[in-house]
Amino acid sequence: MNTFFSADYIVPVTSKAIKNGVIEITEDGIIEGIYPPGHPNLLGQTINRKKGMIVPGFVNAHCHLELSHMAGTIPRRMGLVPFLQQVISMRAAGEDQIQKAMKAADRQLYDNGVVAVGDHANTGISAAVKAKSKIHYHTFVEVLGFEPEVAAQKLAEARETALIFKNPVSITAHAPYSVSKELFRLLNEEALQSNGRLSVHNQESEEENRLFRYKVGQFLDFYQALGRDISGFKAQARNSLQTFMSYLSPETPVLLVHNTYTSSKDIFFIERQGRNVSWCFCPNANLYIEGVLPKLRNFVTYRHKITVGTDSLASNDRLCVLSELKTLHTHFPELLFGETIKWATLNGAQFLGIAEKFGSLEIGKAPGINLLTHTNGLGITPDTEVERLI
Repeated sequence: MNTFFSADYIVPVTSKAIKNGVIEITEDGIIEGIYPPGHPNLLGQTINRKKGMIVPGFVNAHCHLELSHMAGTIPRRMGLVPFLQQVISMRAAGEDQIQKAMKAADRQLYDNGVVAVGDHANTGISAAVKAKSKIHYHTFVEVLGFEPEVAAQKLAEARETALIFKNPVSITAHAPYSVSKELFRLLNEEALQSNGRLSVHNQESEEENRLFRYKVGQFLDFYQALGRDISGFKAQARNSLQTFMSYLSPETPVLLVHNTYTSSKDIFFIERQGRNVSWCFCPNANLYIEGVLPKLRNFVTYRHKITVGTDSLASNDRLCVLSELKTLHTHFPELLFGETIKWATLNGAQFLGIAEKFGSLEIGKAPGINLLTHTNGLGITPDTEVERLI
C-alpha cells in the first residue's frame, strides 16, 4: 500500500518547489507520484500532513567511518599538522571498540537522513559495517606514499584492501602532501582503466601551500618525525592544487575535499583547464581543525559543482549534513537553500554515480525522504531539524 506525504513545500531539487504538494511512495520507497494540492490522484487517499519541507535523502560526500572511535579525543583548532599527528598516535584501538563506534556512527548517519556516503578508508575494517548498513557506501581506499620508489607497492597494497569491500570502491590519493607525483600518475591510470573516480583532501591547511611553494613549514618537521625522506621533493613555486592536478588527466573525475585555503587563482586554474572536478566542503570540520572556512563566495560563481561532507567524528561533533548546511547559511547568509540543497543531495549523487536512484525527488527514484522542520518558508533556520520519513 502506497503512502502519501504532504508538507508546506515539496522540494524535488530538479524542479521548482511545490507549495502544499503531496508525494506518493511505494512500500519499497520508490516515488510513484508528486502532485500539487487538489490533484485527482489524491481523491480518497489518506495523506500524512507535515509542517516544513520534504526533501530527498542527504548525500554525505566525504566521511571517515573508521575514525569514529576517536570522537571527542582531539582538541579543537590545533591546525592540520598537529591534528594529523594526533590521528596517527590515537588511531590504534581494539577492534571491538572500533566496530562499536562505526556501528553507532552508521546509525547516526542514517538517523540524520543520510542515504549515501563517500567514505575514505585506509584499511578494510569498515567493510562489515557497510555490508550490513541501510546506507549506500562508496568507499575510497586512500593511498599514502610520498617517496617515489614506493609508488607501485602502495598501489598494490590498496588494490588488496579494495577487494575486501562489497560496496562500490575506488582507489584514491589521500592528499597532495602525502602522495608523490609518480603515485598520482599511477592512480590516474587506475581511475581511467576502472572507470573510477578520485576523492582527494585539498588545501586543508596553508602549510600545504607553503610546502609546495617554498618547501618550508610544519610538514617538513612532520615527515622528519615520521622518519620519511622527502629530499627528492622540490619546491614547485605554485600552490599544491596547481601542482598535483597536472599529474591527472582532464577527464578523470575528481572530488576536491575541504579547499579551505584554495585561492581564486587556483579556482580559475581548474576552470580554465576544463577539469572534471567537484568541490566538497566540510565546514564544521574546517572550524574544528583550523578555525577557518573556505572562501565560499569564490567558488559559487563558477561552473563546477559543489557537494557537502561531514568528515569524521575525529573532527566533528555530529555526522549530520543538515548541520553542515546550517553552518554554511550562518556564515554565508546570501546563500539560497534552493541551491545548497543541491549540494547536499543531487551533486553528491552525481559525483558518486548514483543519481539514477538518489539525489532528487523524481518518479521512479528511491532517494529516501526527509522532512525538515522549523523552517522559514523555503529557507532553513538555526532551529531546523531533520526527520527521516523513508
